[in-house]
Amino acid sequence: MKRISMLLAAAASFACISAAEAAPTGYHILRTVTLGGDGGWDYLNLDTATGNLYITRGSHVMVVDPDKGTVLGDIADLQGIHGTAFVKDRAYVTEGGANRLAVIDKKSLKKIGEIAVGERPDGIIYDEASGRIFSFNGKSNDATAVDPATGKSVGSVALGGKPEAASSDGTGTIFVNIEDKNELVAFDAKTLTVKSRHSLAPCESPSGQAIDTRHGRIFSVCDGGVMTVADTSTGKVVATAKIGDGPDASRFDPATGLIFSSNGESGTLTIVHQDSPDKYTVADTIQTASGARTMELNEKNHQVYLITADRKPGVPTAEQPHPRAVPVPGTFRLIVLGR
Repeated sequence: MKRISMLLAAAASFACISAAEAAPTGYHILRTVTLGGDGGWDYLNLDTATGNLYITRGSHVMVVDPDKGTVLGDIADLQGIHGTAFVKDRAYVTEGGANRLAVIDKKSLKKIGEIAVGERPDGIIYDEASGRIFSFNGKSNDATAVDPATGKSVGSVALGGKPEAASSDGTGTIFVNIEDKNELVAFDAKTLTVKSRHSLAPCESPSGQAIDTRHGRIFSVCDGGVMTVADTSTGKVVATAKIGDGPDASRFDPATGLIFSSNGESGTLTIVHQDSPDKYTVADTIQTASGARTMELNEKNHQVYLITADRKPGVPTAEQPHPRAVPVPGTFRLIVLGR
């Protein structure tokens, strides 16, 4: 997952979006819970069956009860992990540092297996229509399909660029953002063939993605403070919205018609309202915390979860003269927003 720079204006044909047109949503920070622990972080994914959050932290996964704010388990000895998908009593975590998926037993919270996939797997989803797990592999520029019943790869599809977040339309088509090409690629979950490829302009470096399956709309958050709305049938960008800087996740709540963008550099959560499939209004911009770039939504209670930590300057080396800031040990925390 990533970030970069440059504000681009939408063309006049795109839907007009104004923060002044909507009343605030009522979302606010309900609580902040210090979880502690060392290291950075990437995705947080909600297991809807148990209500637990799986938070990937480089070499380990923290499993958290977000209602109680308690750490239920910490799955260690993993390599360069990113995202988690859930199928029945198993969780599958992308181990980007080992080119595989770690298979986790959700009851014992122990690693019980491994599945080889492409190079540097990052994002991951489960597609119910095909019954397959898909890992999106940043170095090999492809997606690997895995059959959870057998625990084996059943093939891959070349994507023509570096994949980021992806979504399923529920009928057998997968949509994935291609970060280095500023594209949206659709492929068939069964045949593993690319169906379409479309530009997401004015989007730069699309990362987080969400889908509205009812209206056929894909929401991609991009560098330069832009969210694009694309039609799944045509691939055309039908609207844009202004969001914060450094976004890395997007979520859509079908019950409220709200789209969320977590913006790590701005330290904000942008909330966009779907007025109609082609018209969107920025309804709220909530100050959260610097670095809170990844996010999850609980559609049952409509709460939003963010994670971050205090950071300090990294130590320059000959190999990395301008290092990233590093998390301060013990300050890692969960931020819960609701209404």
